[in-house]
Amino acid sequence: MWPDLIKKSKEGGLDAIETYVFWNAHEPSRREYDFSGNLDLIRFLKTIQDEGLYAVLRIGPYVCAEWNYGGFPVWLHNMPGIELRTANGVYMNEMENFTKLIVDMVKQEKLFASQGGPIILAQIENEFGNVQEAYGDAGKAYIQWCSNMAQSLNVGVPWIMCQQSDAPQPMINTCNGYYCDEFTPNNPNSPKMWTENWTGWFKNWGGKDPLRTTEDLAYSVARFYQTGGTFQNYYMYHGGTNFGRTSGGPYITTTYDYNAPLDEFGNLAQPKYGHLKELHDVLHSMEKILTSGSVNNTNLGNSVAVTMYSLDGESSCFFSNANETTDATISYKNVNYNVPAWSVTILPDCITEVYNTAKVNTQTSIMVKKLNDAENEPISLQWSWRPEMIDDAIILGRGQSSVHELLDQKVVNDTSDYLWYMTTVYINKTDPIWSDDMKLRVNASGHVLHAYVNGQYLGSDWATYGIFNYVFEEKVKLNPGKNYISLLSATVGLKNYGPHFDTIQSGILGPVEIIGKIGDESIIKDLSSHKWSYTVGLKGINNKLFDENPKYNTRKWDSHDVPINRMMTWYKTTFKAPLGNAPVVVDMQGLGKGTAWVNGQSIGRYWPSYLAEGSCSLDPCDYRGPYSADKCTSKCGEPTQRWYHVPRSFLSSDENTLVLFEEFGGNPSLVNFQTIEVGMACGSAYENKTMELSCNGRPISAIRFANFGETEGSCGSFGKGSCSSEQDVVSVVEKECIGKEKCLVQASESVFGTTNCGNNDKRLIVEAVC
Repeated sequence: MWPDLIKKSKEGGLDAIETYVFWNAHEPSRREYDFSGNLDLIRFLKTIQDEGLYAVLRIGPYVCAEWNYGGFPVWLHNMPGIELRTANGVYMNEMENFTKLIVDMVKQEKLFASQGGPIILAQIENEFGNVQEAYGDAGKAYIQWCSNMAQSLNVGVPWIMCQQSDAPQPMINTCNGYYCDEFTPNNPNSPKMWTENWTGWFKNWGGKDPLRTTEDLAYSVARFYQTGGTFQNYYMYHGGTNFGRTSGGPYITTTYDYNAPLDEFGNLAQPKYGHLKELHDVLHSMEKILTSGSVNNTNLGNSVAVTMYSLDGESSCFFSNANETTDATISYKNVNYNVPAWSVTILPDCITEVYNTAKVNTQTSIMVKKLNDAENEPISLQWSWRPEMIDDAIILGRGQSSVHELLDQKVVNDTSDYLWYMTTVYINKTDPIWSDDMKLRVNASGHVLHAYVNGQYLGSDWATYGIFNYVFEEKVKLNPGKNYISLLSATVGLKNYGPHFDTIQSGILGPVEIIGKIGDESIIKDLSSHKWSYTVGLKGINNKLFDENPKYNTRKWDSHDVPINRMMTWYKTTFKAPLGNAPVVVDMQGLGKGTAWVNGQSIGRYWPSYLAEGSCSLDPCDYRGPYSADKCTSKCGEPTQRWYHVPRSFLSSDENTLVLFEEFGGNPSLVNFQTIEVGMACGSAYENKTMELSCNGRPISAIRFANFGETEGSCGSFGKGSCSSEQDVVSVVEKECIGKEKCLVQASESVFGTTNCGNNDKRLIVEAVC
């Protein structure tokens, strides 16, 4: 997908692509490196270069990014004497080794701008200033060391530190956030730079769908350049998918769409993509005057301001209205300009309004999913199954190693989501704890726990987002004599952010207790210091049952009596790739929680049984006013994530295989493959602007609605407002657009006739079917 995504980024008006470097992906084991396939950093940078774009290399190597463990390899945590992100010799040695490795690779390929390459900026560390106070003087010393180490590498381009107000010179400190117009660098000679403009927000299991409006995002960009900004990066412009076990959090979903201008599947997310493209084009036209001109600011009161940039007798203007409710009329050089609340108007010549952040002249694309129409594709997939073999753990308590303590799950270097904790307890009827009312209590942070006693399933529990310490407690029936207690702990991404986040324990923290209740008295037997045996992972995953050639395949898949709602079960089916080139998704509705593989490649964790919690407003989202992740949310009570991306590159033209490991229990009969395409395009153009309609390579088949004047409602439910043009707008648009993949229509009275709208803003609104 890289060439297509980068090409669309350039077409959207970007000048550079910013990328992290993920330490845990490239050095999964100490001094063992991987830059193959999708981890080929050099190939990615050269693809950017081939498209004629610049690159910003954010080495970190701590990255956050809602990525597992913030991008740190977990083996770091297990090195003797190490403390991460502080003045610690063990850590600094490892960080320097990896940073130099990346720099040397890039230098060898001559990819820094100083060598004629595309990389114009490099970043060391990441948002350390947000947590620095917790590290005290050692944190300050660490940041100075980072600066010195980076400078010693002589890359020939500036180094940046984001969210680091005390960044040592010559580091350039930069801003991250929803708005950075009020940011000032710590050196008056440093450019005002914005490394992360959050285009939306991430999702967590149990979380609602976030939305940052197009108008607000454009407003933040325009305000930044109005107030002297020189460099702004979108986080994310394309968020994509957390394939495999890469998502962090904990509890970050597999989708990382982030409400970005290019959606998870690489489609143009309209109107965000198009509205920003228009903004980029206007800003590019003013580039010289913005970077070299003199500035004059006039505050008109009530959060309204005029900014004029002047150079060589020419001038460009920004009119801003930061009021959250009231539109403003700005009189400038004897001309009145209406500036809607929470918007910025840009006039490249200080006379003509070319762009306003609140006036969207780009179509809204409604994406639809279409069933797989591959030839001979059965209506429902044919499944086979096999159980996950857990008897060694739950009946025999056999482990790979044992110690007399409960271990942090990170001790296994995060080689699997799963870790078995197994112990035995001897108890007889004369034991003071023995009673008819006994319970097993487990303090866990795993983030999911499945408990078995004497080979029998006892129960499960899991955390909720943001609260990861919980207590599992269930009644238990023990036998006189020897009893086996087997606890399966499952992580859902390791913590990636916060002070000392790397030290937060995962797994079963303890205590693990047997509680006997006799009358009003409770007697507790603490098993935490018992001998615990451990087994990393599950047999099916360790033996790669998802692969075309698994390690051990002594047991056949059974296609008869396929069970449903059965825990710890493997399912397999085959399918043909959907026809065409539209992005492919698999619908996981009906399943519980687990992991999925297509042709041996992991498409990530799935958890459609986890419904989005909380309440969602039914009111239309108002772009005005500061954005927060809770401001405009939707899909409460629906699966947090139902659809999962299957890249076309994972598929073959012949038969394909889908393998599921179902941890909780579910019904695979509802699983199906679909494609995502533009189903409806709703065009919008203010008077004297040109409306562009596109079905993304497919013909426009019908015009459901068209009006020039005032229109009420939203895409899919438009209605005429108080005024309209005298002509039949639908027939005019049909003539211009039906049967075409793309059409252009001028929004003007010369095309549609006069209206009775007076001085009110007139818009051409069209709803087209693809």
